[in-house]
Amino acid sequence: MQASQSSSAQRSSFLIGLALSGGGSILFSAKAVVAKLTYQYDVNALTVIGFRMLLSLPFFLAIALWQVKKVRQGKLAALTGRQKLELVVLGFLGYYLASLLDFIGLEYISAGLERLILFLSPTFVLMFSAIFLKRRILPKQWLALALAYLGVGLVFVQDLSLTGDDVLLGALCVLGSAISYAIYLIGSGELLKAIGSTRLVAYAMSFSAVYTLIHFFAVLGWQGLVQPAPVYGLSMIHAVCNTVLPTFMTMWAVERVGAPMSAQMGLIGPVSVLFLANWFLGEPITLMQLLGTAFVLSGAMVLSRR
Repeated sequence: MQASQSSSAQRSSFLIGLALSGGGSILFSAKAVVAKLTYQYDVNALTVIGFRMLLSLPFFLAIALWQVKKVRQGKLAALTGRQKLELVVLGFLGYYLASLLDFIGLEYISAGLERLILFLSPTFVLMFSAIFLKRRILPKQWLALALAYLGVGLVFVQDLSLTGDDVLLGALCVLGSAISYAIYLIGSGELLKAIGSTRLVAYAMSFSAVYTLIHFFAVLGWQGLVQPAPVYGLSMIHAVCNTVLPTFMTMWAVERVGAPMSAQMGLIGPVSVLFLANWFLGEPITLMQLLGTAFVLSGAMVLSRR
């Protein structure tokens, strides 16, 4: 009886983890729609990233201070020097370097090519996990990944464009973004076992925000804060719905199902942008894109069968 209840609880936790990963990826991927709406007000990529982190920082700081209070009350163990260093590095890799390289790459390549390159991130997570953490890659993970990549290729093949200047530079920047985020996911997966997902996200994202704001003010100065009111409104949506919520959801998912499966479930998010872009921006959806979506969802179903 107890074994049955334990198995049921594990199954429930596993499915919750997959749901958190998929939901977090959808929210995170929706940033592309919000960014497009923000770009209508003649702002650049650094302004979009800077406002995103400026408005999300108070949320992360509040949670980080709450975690510090729990440490002082003896409810949580204090961080070691190594753990603090890991948080500083993860904060740099996760939502500063990965985001910065992604937006720089978008200046040189099409959105379709950018999305295809970013879909290599789950492959890097699997590869790095196998090489550095000595974790075996299950056959069903390869099957799920193959289905997802096939679907992604169908979804975005019509948008793929290799024309334009400095395509190689743009592609390398986005590839660097995918690798940076993969390392962040794996490093987070190991560290959260020791300190917990909530504390990890609060601390690492606070560092990411600081890195971003230093860059923002170094380039744009205080004048960069002078923007139309709609930019602030859209940036608040970007900060809360496309940054704060999905980062916590992703780490809660990694805590339950691990970084490799969480990364693979994340492939649902970019496909969801098709429907969000159709709804908010009026972009058309083709039969080929719907077929690709079916393959991606099939991959997610393969993963859900534990």
